[in-house]
Amino acid sequence: MKKATKKVLIIDDEPDVTRAVRLTIQLQEPTWRVLEVHTGERGLQLVESEALDLVLLDLVMPDMFGFDVLKQIRRVSDVPVIILTVRDDELDKARGLDLGADDYVVKPFGHLELMARIRSVLRRTEGILGPPEEPLVSGALRIDYNRRQVTLDGQEVSLTSTEFRLLELLARNAGSVVPSETLLMHIWGRYALNSAEYLKVYMHRLRQKLEKDPAHPRYLRTARGDGYWLAASEKAP
Repeated sequence: MKKATKKVLIIDDEPDVTRAVRLTIQLQEPTWRVLEVHTGERGLQLVESEALDLVLLDLVMPDMFGFDVLKQIRRVSDVPVIILTVRDDELDKARGLDLGADDYVVKPFGHLELMARIRSVLRRTEGILGPPEEPLVSGALRIDYNRRQVTLDGQEVSLTSTEFRLLELLARNAGSVVPSETLLMHIWGRYALNSAEYLKVYMHRLRQKLEKDPAHPRYLRTARGDGYWLAASEKAP
């Protein structure tokens, strides 16, 4: 028997939805293990007890609102989370991303689209081992690619996996503008190319964590109408 290569948790109060999503995943990826729960509380228990590769999270459930579930997930885990919801609202999308979701899919969705989103998120969140690289140092900011660690003034900064991937992409192109479309494509996939709020939310979060004055950033700069860039050689204040 083949060993399961991924473990996916679906948290949704509608059994018909969880069943359909499970069958969709298992038809495309028969070796994956798919868990289904119908309450936020049970979902949180499995996030803590299981080694999960991905969580698919509904927003509306009988015991907890999905955003509250997401907040608690992010307190204990960096597991990738895709929100599945009927709420097609830009503010909800921005809030979900701000709380640490990796993608936001509106119901009803096509099964092929859902699998494409799942694979895209997993590709972006899986680490690829390569030869050791020297950390990037810009003033008081230090980014260690191999340890996936960021420090500011010698103090470690806690970043989610998505925040680190975004910062890493900017750091690997330090001193050069990275177009918004490139950032969206590499971090969230082609379905996010028209969702500039994804990028705005995460740049805001990174600046809150890395800049002494987020309104006047020293490291994470904006190229109006083009993209963003990381200062390559700013001196520490």
